[in-house]
Amino acid sequence: MSANRSLSRRDAVKLSAAALIPSFGPQGQGRDSLVAHLERPRMTGLPRDRITDYENDAFVVGVERKLRCTCGCNLDVYTCRTTDFTCQVSPAMHRQVVALVKQDKSAQEILDAFIAEYGELVLMAPRKEGFNIVGYVLPGMVITAVGGIMAWVLLRKTAVRSAATVRSADEDRIDLISEDDAARLQAELADLGL
Repeated sequence: MSANRSLSRRDAVKLSAAALIPSFGPQGQGRDSLVAHLERPRMTGLPRDRITDYENDAFVVGVERKLRCTCGCNLDVYTCRTTDFTCQVSPAMHRQVVALVKQDKSAQEILDAFIAEYGELVLMAPRKEGFNIVGYVLPGMVITAVGGIMAWVLLRKTAVRSAATVRSADEDRIDLISEDDAARLQAELADLGL
């Protein structure tokens, strides 16, 4: 037998099938796997509070989606608290929202309370009043103006090119035949009856 033994196709299929089939034999004594076993559960993150009725309440979620988490992630409070489980700021802001909801505050009153505490940067979008209107209107005006200028420039260039092409084509035709040749051509065409 040679030292370099190659696998046949049948042996390769058997090995790959064996690798895909889990073994059902004993894995160890007393425990069959380490799945769902954490040696130090405190290392996985901070323990979360018990889920309340306000966790997924539509009103609370709607308010939280208008508030920016102040941890620096630039996500709204709801998204931050439901996706970033290491953030300690968004659960605290959620508790503030819930406390204000329990005081029967309206959505605008809750937003105003957060603006008073954190400033207007806590909002996901600036309010549509005062100088903030410029932020809503100016980009559309700039895009429209730039589009209009580009269309005007393109139309003007196209018109100038087409006029230059027609003018040069007329000049080329005139230069191709002299007056003597044109008269002689006319005489020959008349002789042929054309």
